[in-house]
Amino acid sequence: MALRRGFKATARRLAAEVREELGVRTFQPLDPYALARLYGVEVFTLAEPWLPARAVSHFTGPALDSFSGMLIRIGTGCVIVENHTHDRNRRRSTVAHEMAHVLLEHEFDVLLADGRSCRSGAEGARSTVEQEAAELSAELLLPSDAARIAAFRGWTDASVARYFRVSERMARWRMNVTGARRIARRTWERPSRPLTART
Repeated sequence: MALRRGFKATARRLAAEVREELGVRTFQPLDPYALARLYGVEVFTLAEPWLPARAVSHFTGPALDSFSGMLIRIGTGCVIVENHTHDRNRRRSTVAHEMAHVLLEHEFDVLLADGRSCRSGAEGARSTVEQEAAELSAELLLPSDAARIAAFRGWTDASVARYFRVSERMARWRMNVTGARRIARRTWERPSRPLTART
């Protein structure tokens, strides 16, 4: 299912506004935990003592890859529970994704993330709201304009991932989907016009 017409532009605008609220420039890494604090969303981990011990053992052991985090509606607010045993970049991506649902005011009771998408009892398969959250969270973590700057600097996917604190897979996706390297390549290949004297 494709994103609705104009959504990418909307996501770029919203991400830019949020970054401005946080005081984070386009070519700076964004802290998704600071974003959660800004919007009053508490982030908990599976290490919390009030969580069911058997479930925690399951999701930090044999089912490690099946649970990245969840967004839970509580009254008029919500909280995020993340899997603290995942690597830091995956955790950052999870929190950014769940915060994208909050920023987009998506309807939910509980959303479970497995590292690829979220699901609820009602949704099941990846849906439009999931694609929207994926697009906005990626724009928050690695803006299109930042990807272009990185491309013009000749950065590798690994360099982009390291600087913006995202996975190399996300860095590769963003560098491709934004057309950053294609734009840079076209610019470099464009023949420069000779200067002509004006009379």
